[in-house]
Amino acid sequence: MKFDRDSLINLQPQHEFFVGIDSDGCVFDSMEPKHKECFCPVTIEKWNLAPISKYAREAWEFVNLYSQDRGCNRFFALQKTFDLLRQRKAVARRGVSIPELSALKDWTSRETKLGNPALKAEIEKSNNEELWRILDWSLAINESVARLVKGVKPFPLVEESLQKLQRHADIIVVSGTPAEALLREWDENNIDQYVAIIAGQEMGSKKEHLQFTTKGKYETGKALMIGDAPGDLKAAMANNLVFYPIIPGQEEASWEKFYNEIIDLFFAGKYTTNLASKFIKEFNSNLPDKPKWESR
Repeated sequence: MKFDRDSLINLQPQHEFFVGIDSDGCVFDSMEPKHKECFCPVTIEKWNLAPISKYAREAWEFVNLYSQDRGCNRFFALQKTFDLLRQRKAVARRGVSIPELSALKDWTSRETKLGNPALKAEIEKSNNEELWRILDWSLAINESVARLVKGVKPFPLVEESLQKLQRHADIIVVSGTPAEALLREWDENNIDQYVAIIAGQEMGSKKEHLQFTTKGKYETGKALMIGDAPGDLKAAMANNLVFYPIIPGQEEASWEKFYNEIIDLFFAGKYTTNLASKFIKEFNSNLPDKPKWESR
């Protein structure tokens, strides 16, 4: 199974409704093992952060799991983590130098397909030493995830929800995860059968995924985005989709409500932005802007 940006652009509605759905932390209970067992340890190793591993771990987990940046692309996550570390006095006292990542910041300001293929293409043009190091880090993360994160199942009622949705909706995966991991995880759990497209980081941003697949194709109120991160909400709002949050820490309850109540409301035209705002308020309250250590 192979997908590209043209797959998104050329998607033709087969149903009256549309549903975009995130994967990590939303469909799969995979955010904690991926970040705590793979992303963070590889970051500490590749960037020589062992002398400040406690603070590096706190910063990485705050950015990627417990803040308004939850679910952001890994290249933004590295920047945000390093920005937090540079601001922390305990890190400065240990004499550890945290890179500015100026080449990465420049590249991510210009590129939307933030994956390893686009990074390799940039390196072929620039041969930038910092970007080479970042590619090595990113590839090592993929290897670690493939080796360690196995057997992770969808949350309860995810498959039942997909079965219920597919009767009246076109469904696509909208994710910032590399396509290789997405295809493997959805296939090994036999839930790829319910979706038309699996879109990962190589196919652009989540905002672009939704823009390409929904613009001018579905009526207002008939396109929905399901996600567990503020970036999912922003992508939905940018494309005038209604949003349903899978609240971190309350995933099973969120899916139970979605399966038992929200799907029927959505198909009946009753899951409006006003109703969604109640769930979004609770969702946002669980994810702060600033880490606790800044107020200590």
